[in-house]
Amino acid sequence: MIDHERESGFTRGDLARTTGCNIETIRYYEKTGLLPDPPRTDAGYRIYSAAHATRLRFILRARELGFSMEDIRGLLGLGDGTAPTCAEVKERTERHLADVRARIADLRRIESVLAATASRCSGAEVPDCPVLDAISNPTDP
Repeated sequence: MIDHERESGFTRGDLARTTGCNIETIRYYEKTGLLPDPPRTDAGYRIYSAAHATRLRFILRARELGFSMEDIRGLLGLGDGTAPTCAEVKERTERHLADVRARIADLRRIESVLAATASRCSGAEVPDCPVLDAISNPTDP
């Protein structure tokens, strides 16, 4: 790529290195419309702007926080083409937080059952195993 073309933005590889995002993931976000298609040079190279990098970092951080693709679409205002209000963002975030708390409660129940079951297991080389019994009989904690 010619240097003056590179000065005006990032190649996809540059964008991947700058954001720590996989190239295939960038392609996926473009395909799903979360990341707008970048302009191309006369030679056909995609050139991403700083705004692309900022938006991609936003998407990546939202994914780290567990937001779904549809939630991210809403946070970016892509559902209806308008920027979401703070009230809309808060409502979406509180709904996601409730889901996260429910998953945490489920994981705590799982942890409790596994800890209780593992504590009953001798770990000896015997055919009977309380862990396998608990999995086979889910009513047995």
